[in-house]
Amino acid sequence: MKKLVLAYSGGLDTSYCAKYLSGEQGFEVHAVSVNTGGFSQGEIQEIEKKALALGASTYTSIDAVASFYDKVVKYLIFGNVLRNNTYPLSVSAERIVQAMEIVRHAKAIGARYIAHGSTGAGNDQVRFDMIFQILAPEIEIITPSRDKRLAREEEIEYLKRNGFDQSWEKAKYSINRGLWGTSVGGSETLTSQQPLPEEAYPSPLEKEFPKELKLSFEKGELVAVDGEKGSPVANIEKLSEIASKYAIGRDIHVGDTIIGIKGRVGFEAAAPLIIIKAHHLLEKHTLSKWQQFQKEQMGNFYGMLLHEGNYLDQVMRNIEAFLVDTQKYVGGDVFLTLYPYRFTLDGINSPHDLMNASFGSYGEMNKGWTAADAKGFIKILSNAGKIANHVNPSHD
Repeated sequence: MKKLVLAYSGGLDTSYCAKYLSGEQGFEVHAVSVNTGGFSQGEIQEIEKKALALGASTYTSIDAVASFYDKVVKYLIFGNVLRNNTYPLSVSAERIVQAMEIVRHAKAIGARYIAHGSTGAGNDQVRFDMIFQILAPEIEIITPSRDKRLAREEEIEYLKRNGFDQSWEKAKYSINRGLWGTSVGGSETLTSQQPLPEEAYPSPLEKEFPKELKLSFEKGELVAVDGEKGSPVANIEKLSEIASKYAIGRDIHVGDTIIGIKGRVGFEAAAPLIIIKAHHLLEKHTLSKWQQFQKEQMGNFYGMLLHEGNYLDQVMRNIEAFLVDTQKYVGGDVFLTLYPYRFTLDGINSPHDLMNASFGSYGEMNKGWTAADAKGFIKILSNAGKIANHVNPSHD
């Protein structure tokens, strides 16, 4: 039989693929799900049961949470990456790591084929196919849902005919959870004007009294929450558990898809937004203005390429090396307060704080230069403008 690895989520599209490829196409289907923070152990067991019932020869769950942080999330924090100044790339970043793990597994078991359930209408088909083609050009990619242009109803009817009759009613809101946030899609996000209602978000408001928090960073990484040390992954999970109870991190992102159309998606990302904003504040105190300027350009570029599926381009490794180097002195504590639906950044304490009072206080007094020094500096600084204004006095 032809050995095939199926990127399997347990949803309708991948369930159709499992049954169709094993039952009609004669493939030996090896279903694989890659956990980047979205599955509980109970959910994984249910996914396995369903995959085997649909005809998969084996099922494998790959824990890639730590890999996801090390390969991607760490650099999204270092770069303060928010796509269109809004979205922390919650789901799109996961797909890259999932695709790489799928390829690794396919090679390990000697599979000549890889399948996924992406349709022809979204970004994920590009991300998966690009990783597969670059890392394993010898492995053939099979995408029944995309190639056959199947409607949802057709897939449901096929599964029913083949003895797999269960409730495939489409949930009112599609939820995709991961370490770096949760995406939320619904009928409202298909419009340009409607907001998502309260019930669309998976984390309801539970806490109303303000809560003060301290986040501790070392070389740009979150190493402790309220003084309790842990791994960056554990700290992200801990912060998410605390802050999601305040319904923090909700928004709707509007952006340009890889395939050239505008897209709109809701998301809930309490920990990512808090971490990025806290990290950014710490950088404002510890980095030079030119470091901050260049980091903003590089961070935006990194996020754009990641979103577009270009993770394996070597320029990404170059940017990562730059970002790591900028984090040498990004360490200290950031103090913040959580409120319902929002948070405030209250201040920082860092041994690398460049806001050093020994050189003077902005707008108050100086200790590092004289009045004559300041006058001379300003006179020289204005020379270029004086010359240009003399040569070209019109300002129309």
